[in-house]
Amino acid sequence: QVQLVESGGGLVQAGGSLRLSCAASGRIFRINDMSWYCQAPGKQRELVATITPGGTTTYADSVKGRFTISRDNAKNTVYLQMVSLKPEDTAVYYCNARSWGPPIYDYWGQGTQVTVSS
Repeated sequence: QVQLVESGGGLVQAGGSLRLSCAASGRIFRINDMSWYCQAPGKQRELVATITPGGTTTYADSVKGRFTISRDNAKNTVYLQMVSLKPEDTAVYYCNARSWGPPIYDYWGQGTQVTVSS
């Protein structure tokens, strides 16, 4: 099993910045890609950004140029730096770790609330 604990959410004004952190523990040798997802009220959970063990990153179009995902493999931690935040970024942000496979497992954190006021 892999445990993920997020931190860093909060309330920020539009145009502001936040940095989310996600610390992994447990069977971390099983972790392949790590990602951040967000879920706004009444909406489905959406992929925000992904980073591979080698550091290759991909982003949703809505956050390109504003969000940066990074990974410290020595600390087993993934980060999401968010700048130029918009009210539409308001959501619960979840950390995800995908295992090597097969079989492939997805592990999730408990989520951290990000609220951007206008």
